Amino acid sequence: MLVLIDHDRGQVEEVSLQVVAFGRAVGGRLDGDSVEAVVIGDQGASIAERVGTHVAVVHLVQHDALTDYAPEAWGDALAQLVVQRDARAVVGVGTDRGNEVLAHAAAVLGVPFITNVTTYERDHDDDASAFLTRQRWGGSLLEDAALAPGLAALSAAPHAFAPLEIPRPNEEVAAQSLMQLFTPNLGPEAGRTRVVERRAVGGGVTLQTAPVVVSGGRGVGSVEGFVALEQLAELLGGAVGCSRVVTNQGWRPHSDQVGQTGKRVAPILYIACGISGAIQHWIGMQSAQRVLAINIDKDAPMVTKADYAVIGDLHVVVPAIVAELQRRRA
Repeated sequence: MLVLIDHDRGQVEEVSLQVVAFGRAVGGRLDGDSVEAVVIGDQGASIAERVGTHVAVVHLVQHDALTDYAPEAWGDALAQLVVQRDARAVVGVGTDRGNEVLAHAAAVLGVPFITNVTTYERDHDDDASAFLTRQRWGGSLLEDAALAPGLAALSAAPHAFAPLEIPRPNEEVAAQSLMQLFTPNLGPEAGRTRVVERRAVGGGVTLQTAPVVVSGGRGVGSVEGFVALEQLAELLGGAVGCSRVVTNQGWRPHSDQVGQTGKRVAPILYIACGISGAIQHWIGMQSAQRVLAINIDKDAPMVTKADYAVIGDLHVVVPAIVAELQRRRA
């Protein structure tokens, strides 16, 4: 069982670590003896050491074409390792990058690719079918399916599996697994799609990593209406999001959109201001631990689903919260 660990130049997010737990589930064993991790690129050496506490082997894949993210090269390299190890499955996390690499590897191998899996059950018999549940239509539909025996690629739905505890950077690591170097055979065409330049566009927390997301919908009413939401997010150490109608109106950029066609977030607290709560938006924030809705409509879907709700005008409620937070900090 090969588990692809997605990373960005040696930095790995929590959602990518969930795939180790997913690989253990697919492997069908709790001790991890049948699970081997794959870390691509020479900058992944530190990650290889950290995930080694939960798998039997860590394959560190290195090549001159793998200095930065290159989906075709990553997919080709992964496919070659699958063949060398005679793996019965290869799994990853269902992020944009994870799905892209797995899709390419599956196409090269000519095997099925099952995305956004939330549960997986299989007997120890290699000839038995696997039974799984996966998200369809952006998470609004759960599909139960049987997977015939044989090699397959699978991606775990983000936040569907709790990440296993792994040592932090510079933390002492115990019970190291075997680390093996793998050099794939990559031709010049492997570099057709690759990252060639990076430009910093801002600092601080991002929408997908913020512990608090303050999101606005149609009820915010204008670009100026988001000023109070930005103040609240700053006071709470969070980020500002929005619904699709807001980006359609041009009040916020698409990069701020939360939902089926936007970003998926999993903050500790999601504050929905003037958002009706259509299923397309709910899909993007359903992994939030707590939801607070501020809306004038007590029957709005967001209000009925939220953990907490304030029925009132957000243009009055949000500035009042901001003023009280500022008063307490003063």
